[in-house]
Amino acid sequence: MSIREMRKEFERSYVHAENALLKFYGVDGWDVYNCTIPFEFQGKRYLFGRVERRQDWMRSVVRLFEECGPDTWRAVDSMVYQLEDPYIVKIGEEYVLGGTHVRMKMGKLDTYYGYFYRGKDIRDLYYFTTGPDYMKDIRLVELRNGKIGVFSRPRNDEIMLRYGSESMLGFTIIDSLDQLSADVVEKAPYIYGLFGEGEWGGCNQAYLLESGKVGVIGHGSYPGEKNGELVSVYMNISFVLDPESRTVEDFKVIGIRDYYPQGPAKMPNLTDCAFTSGIVMRKDGMADLYSGVGDCGEGRLVIPYPFAGQGKIVKDGLGAVCC
Repeated sequence: MSIREMRKEFERSYVHAENALLKFYGVDGWDVYNCTIPFEFQGKRYLFGRVERRQDWMRSVVRLFEECGPDTWRAVDSMVYQLEDPYIVKIGEEYVLGGTHVRMKMGKLDTYYGYFYRGKDIRDLYYFTTGPDYMKDIRLVELRNGKIGVFSRPRNDEIMLRYGSESMLGFTIIDSLDQLSADVVEKAPYIYGLFGEGEWGGCNQAYLLESGKVGVIGHGSYPGEKNGELVSVYMNISFVLDPESRTVEDFKVIGIRDYYPQGPAKMPNLTDCAFTSGIVMRKDGMADLYSGVGDCGEGRLVIPYPFAGQGKIVKDGLGAVCC
């Protein structure tokens, strides 16, 4: 089933639930979107967000925000990173912050690649390695044996010609962060059959489950149409990966832009764009799904736990045992 068809199934079965748009203070005149999931550090809740003015492209930075109320966040003094679309994970005792760094040449896009920072203090992380050229959405997860799963997301014309989809997901395993390199990511073996013709997607946050498998919260995309306009559709998806057999199960859509609160879009072709951040478990057993919306805001949507049947989340991607 294509993700277009999965969307129709999702819309037929969806029960409307609590949602919200996050508010950000300390960055007047700038949008904050495509954030990391919220996480705890020294007793407080934080997230990293992409900060960019509405009229700008390829001119964003990533800043740290502290929770100051329900769905409300305030910028704090810390390192500022020249990145897009950040994510955060904890591997052992270290935090790893990743995101896309854009390189310009004579005022035009030259290339982009993943930058990775590491350290024990989220306010002062150190750059340590770079991903391959023209690859976004590289993600890490600590596995049950202490090794590290690495998700890649190559997207290019060669993949389209060979596989029909615009992107593939790769997955490989390394022993430590010291082994993370562009070559390792580039050579990650592909996971086949995830996306149909003209579709693409990637992993946004990965979670170790009690079953030993990996729960993936990601995005699925395709060129579509909304209100008579051509749009780039981005949806929230989930699936479960067996890291040993590399088999995938329970692939489904878990959120779309329409089910978050209404709001603006950076461009007309982004009115159906929900670029996934990830989930945070709630005390009631449901999950808060966080997502960028319209490339100019960040939303929260309450959904059922997407990995039912695989046990609870053992590690939430940040080293914390979930409820």
